[in-house]
Amino acid sequence: MTVHTWTAQPSDILRVGDGFLLADVDPGGTPGFEGDKARGKAELAVRVRELDALQERLYAQSRAGEAADSVLLVLQAMDSAGKGGIVRHVVGGVDPQGILLSAFKTPTEQERAHDFLWRIERRLPAPGIIGVFDRSHYEDVLIARVRDLASVAEIERRYDAINEFERKVAEAGTHVIKVMLHISPEEQKSRLMERLERPDKHWKYNPGDVAERIRWPDYMAAYQTVFDRTSTERAPWFVVPADHKWYARLAVQELLLAALQDIDPQWPAADFDVEAEKKRLAAS
Repeated sequence: MTVHTWTAQPSDILRVGDGFLLADVDPGGTPGFEGDKARGKAELAVRVRELDALQERLYAQSRAGEAADSVLLVLQAMDSAGKGGIVRHVVGGVDPQGILLSAFKTPTEQERAHDFLWRIERRLPAPGIIGVFDRSHYEDVLIARVRDLASVAEIERRYDAINEFERKVAEAGTHVIKVMLHISPEEQKSRLMERLERPDKHWKYNPGDVAERIRWPDYMAAYQTVFDRTSTERAPWFVVPADHKWYARLAVQELLLAALQDIDPQWPAADFDVEAEKKRLAAS
């Protein structure tokens, strides 16, 4: 049973289009969803079964060599915005053998010896797989810009390189979903304080997060430029309000469902005589 509490599809209302301004997005909003937290959690539980079924068909179809489709979910956000919750509560609801999760940290010495896209390309999902990037190549035009880790000319080159890279990825059969979880500084402060107040969450706390909060306006400006330069028809950006964790999870789930429904994977036909095998099995 589907709860049907969306008044508009997240793939439409959350998509970054011409004239988009991040400053116009309310991080505490729940655009397109009529229900409350309880209703949202109920729909999340119902729809995860649909997501699991579609993902299994995608995986099965690729194993039979009948399709080259895959999905890449890129998650970008300020710290504590809920990327881990998306991975756990949305992606975690499907068969793990069909998931490739990559968490991109500070580049290693080996990775720094190559172009910034080198390590990204190595983690692209194979046919039948849903790839998830917890942070991504966009760190190289966000942090690099805010902290002056690369020249203006180099960052400009990277925008163009990203567009070309994602165009090729999409043309090869990967459906790219790029999500920015948009949290307010007030909600982030509350979540970071919770990490300090709960010993079981101390491991999640990074003292550097406080220093990054001071640069909030710079990060928002950097994100706006990313949207202006890299939200394309084949690899669009979606900005998901994230002050309500339940809404962010539900919205990302709907974006994944829309991508899989667009692929419309089918169960592969048997490459053997089913009736003959039934007889062989019965006689064994």
